[in-house]
Amino acid sequence: MQPYRIAVMASGSGSNFQAIVDQVQKGKLDVSIELLVCDRPNAFVVERAREAKVPVFVFNPKEYESREAYETLVLKELQDRQIDLVVMAGYMRIITNVLVEPFFGRMINIHPSLLPSFPGVRAVEQAVDYGVKQTGVTVHFVDGGLDSGPIIAQRAVEIHEHETADSLTERIHAAEHVLLPQVVRWLREGRVSIDGRRVSVRL
Repeated sequence: MQPYRIAVMASGSGSNFQAIVDQVQKGKLDVSIELLVCDRPNAFVVERAREAKVPVFVFNPKEYESREAYETLVLKELQDRQIDLVVMAGYMRIITNVLVEPFFGRMINIHPSLLPSFPGVRAVEQAVDYGVKQTGVTVHFVDGGLDSGPIIAQRAVEIHEHETADSLTERIHAAEHVLLPQVVRWLREGRVSIDGRRVSVRL
């Protein structure tokens, strides 16, 4: 089987990046992590990538005139490495068509809610504040909107009485660390098909 090259885009601590690395190192996920793209030079995910010997492309958005300007550089990095799948794992910026168009159907994002509920930032806090009884995580294709792409998979997380955002975040992360590598595996194995907004997974 041909190598399946993935790139991860992240902005923070990189726990989902690490979850993928761990699955690869255990031999449970047959992909090659070719690149980490990060928009925050001091983010801990950069250290995780270097520890895992994954090449890193770091940039500071403030040094560019527009999103399109730095995304053009990101696109070149992805194309030069012949990336098959881009995984947005806590990348905290909306992207433009510079990246969406060439990678549509090959770019996924993980979001800490059961979309379409609570898109955007502070999704966990929104769920607690709203008083819903259940939230979760969603992995979806990226279409350039705010967490609006076709949904591939979801995992529910119950909200306990007297739940805090911190305690819920811990359990959300645990669900993310299972679901994201699983979806990457499905895509690697060619199990996922997309027709408009409907995504089918052949199990």
